[in-house]
Amino acid sequence: MSSIKAQLDLVLLALEALTGLGSDAMLAAADALGVSDLLSDRVNLWRLRQASPLRKGQGRKKLDVDEARALVLVSCQLAVNHRDSIRQAVARLEQALAQGQAPHRTAQLGDYLDAFSNAYQDRMEGDQTATTDELTTLGLKLLVDLLFYSGSGGSRKLWVALLERAGK
Repeated sequence: MSSIKAQLDLVLLALEALTGLGSDAMLAAADALGVSDLLSDRVNLWRLRQASPLRKGQGRKKLDVDEARALVLVSCQLAVNHRDSIRQAVARLEQALAQGQAPHRTAQLGDYLDAFSNAYQDRMEGDQTATTDELTTLGLKLLVDLLFYSGSGGSRKLWVALLERAGK
């Protein structure tokens, strides 16, 4: 379950970095999806995210299956809500790669990668030795993943991806 906790937190971190959304948007999505009993307030959400083994001070809360499912639903709903931004960023990534340019030199991608790297280094302790290149690779992979989670059957795709990663 620890890799599931870490991956869910990273997906939310990528969404935050790309869109600037915060806990209010996550709680509003939980309310709209009818899972606010599992994600009731900022403290509860923070505790669930602190369950990630990558987090500084992690281990304060175990994550059960219902809570993981609620985070999957919220993550995918937020990805759907920001699908245009995600698509635009992925299109810019494809364009940069096709032109042989470094993705971080593109305005939107550079901003996203900076925000992702800063948030990762601020909040995560599991890998303080992560290089800029490693964080860029992780951030771009998560960006592409978000595109899939924003589409039809996104929550199922995320759930399957989490289970596959947990099995490794």
